[in-house]
Amino acid sequence: MNATGTTDRMTRLLALVPYLSARPGGVAVAEAARDFGVSERQLRGDLELLWMCGLPGYGPGDLIDVAFEGDRVRVTFSAGMVRPLRLTTDEAVALVVALRTLLELPDLAEREAVSRALAKVSAAAGDAAERTSPVAVSVDVREDALAVVREALERQRALHLHYYVPARDERTERTVDPMRLLLVDGRWYLEAWCRRAEGVRLFRLDRVDDVAVLDEPAAPPPQAANRNVDDGVYQPGPEEPAVRLRLARRARWVADYYPVEDVVPVDDPPGGLAVTVRTADLAWARRLVASLGGDAVVDEPVEIGTQVAAEARAALARYGVAHDGAG
Repeated sequence: MNATGTTDRMTRLLALVPYLSARPGGVAVAEAARDFGVSERQLRGDLELLWMCGLPGYGPGDLIDVAFEGDRVRVTFSAGMVRPLRLTTDEAVALVVALRTLLELPDLAEREAVSRALAKVSAAAGDAAERTSPVAVSVDVREDALAVVREALERQRALHLHYYVPARDERTERTVDPMRLLLVDGRWYLEAWCRRAEGVRLFRLDRVDDVAVLDEPAAPPPQAANRNVDDGVYQPGPEEPAVRLRLARRARWVADYYPVEDVVPVDDPPGGLAVTVRTADLAWARRLVASLGGDAVVDEPVEIGTQVAAEARAALARYGVAHDGAG
């Protein structure tokens, strides 16, 4: 599972149990999926994972028993819950920090249940919980921007923002209709209808220079649909240009960091990988290749390799370094 899925799924799993236990008669799968902002398929997968939680030496259903009845689901805690849960100090601290982070999420389902769980764990942890106060969970965002966006969502108002686009190295100005906040890979994103682009866009809040709530209602058009980010924020389509690279051993991390296709080990360079990256922004691909400092060979499109080589020669010339044209 990628990092995005892990972050999102952890928060859902923490909230799912109190959410379902507060509904002993069960709840429709479609309703629960809508409350958590995921597909029914994803929610069923989460419930199956909860069901697989068991005690050492036993099997699934030991701790959490999930029952599907038609299109409804319910959960009980009786099976296997005869022994008290004992947390180590590190486990208690990690759980307290996780619950406090969870409470920061906007539109959290069953916020009261999570608050009660936090109070119980904090009381059980004692002094260990007190030591979590200086712990800062790494969430890359300006707090003021996050507060303004939350206000706009709560009041259902449009936003005016200045946004930095690193792919073009430019600062843009736009008006958007907020739809929801997302926490993916430790970063906050605003999903909104961008009036300038006339489409749904994700804006990383740490790239928002300034943002203001407008005195006009947010009005995303009917075609504005939430993006499925279960597989990550960046999901290139098959129609986007393919950039085929051969990576040296030191650059194999690219295959883990970026969504790539056709990953094949190669001997040239030794211990390397051949990968395909799809992107509509070929300027970004040029910068990626240039940043690898010779640890990437561009097989296709050849013009990217030619442009990177030309830019490298120009940079050397500016420093007065001669280049013999080889390589």
